[in-house]
Amino acid sequence: MDATPFTELVGCRYPIQQAGFGGVATIELAGAVAAAGALGMLTLDTPGLDGWLVGGPRRGEGIAPIGVNFLVPAGIDLERVEQVAAVVPLVEFFWASPERSVVARVHEGGALACWQTGSVDEARAAADAGCDLVVAQGVEAGGHVRGTTPRDELVAAVVAAVDVPVIAAGGISTGRDIRAALDAGAAAVRIGTAFVVARESAAHERYVAALVAAGAGDTELTTAFGNGWPDAPHRVLRASVDAATRAADGVVASFDGPLGRFDVERFSPYPPTRWTTGNVDAMAQYAGAGVDAVHESAPAAAILERLVAEADATGHS
Repeated sequence: MDATPFTELVGCRYPIQQAGFGGVATIELAGAVAAAGALGMLTLDTPGLDGWLVGGPRRGEGIAPIGVNFLVPAGIDLERVEQVAAVVPLVEFFWASPERSVVARVHEGGALACWQTGSVDEARAAADAGCDLVVAQGVEAGGHVRGTTPRDELVAAVVAAVDVPVIAAGGISTGRDIRAALDAGAAAVRIGTAFVVARESAAHERYVAALVAAGAGDTELTTAFGNGWPDAPHRVLRASVDAATRAADGVVASFDGPLGRFDVERFSPYPPTRWTTGNVDAMAQYAGAGVDAVHESAPAAAILERLVAEADATGHS
């Protein structure tokens, strides 16, 4: 795959970003993706993040790039932004309106700033706020979905509207998807579901099995898992909505892991992880519309290698 403005900015080999999906992204997964040539991503709730920020690899030549995603429905902790931006090459934000002051804090720390957007207006606002890159998230995306526009339509419109590199997101699970996005002017693609099933992911084995077994049409855009985060559309496997609807108890599962111990209420937005016990089928099993192309669990490097080979076989941009 050829170099793009994304690979030149971030310092990776392939124009591919692993989505920083909350709950199941791990340091091992992001590290494996980065070592294999793409951009790995962590989230603020990634187990071990604080220790990694203090004692892990620092930004600089020869370090495989790993960024951190801020999911910010309740606001942005600027001190946390500064801490992260001093270590990683890229800091990303989602589910908040772009703010110039926040982007400035990222730049002061020496990192690139990225904002995941769901509309042309929001992408313009991110670019105007000083972001170095913007993510154009189509409605096909798994997890929480910011906008209502199909990916290809949104990517084309955002590429035409902003002067910064655009990362295409939403249901991208094949090399053909990657090639189409790059040929449409995107500088990179963002991939989530295909990496949720990676061996290094913290996704529960039943969640992984459900993703591997899912076919086209098995996802649903809903607000069902809104307990604690209401009116926030998200794409999940339809079977998980059905299972939660049938569940009789208010508590469907329990979490006991690096982030502590707590009960998972029915219709909570938490995905099932390896530290979860109980009725994990009734938890939020996030999945993009391209889940039908996810056929097996494999090491992250093997998944990336397959996607790159498929994209190269499809043609050259």
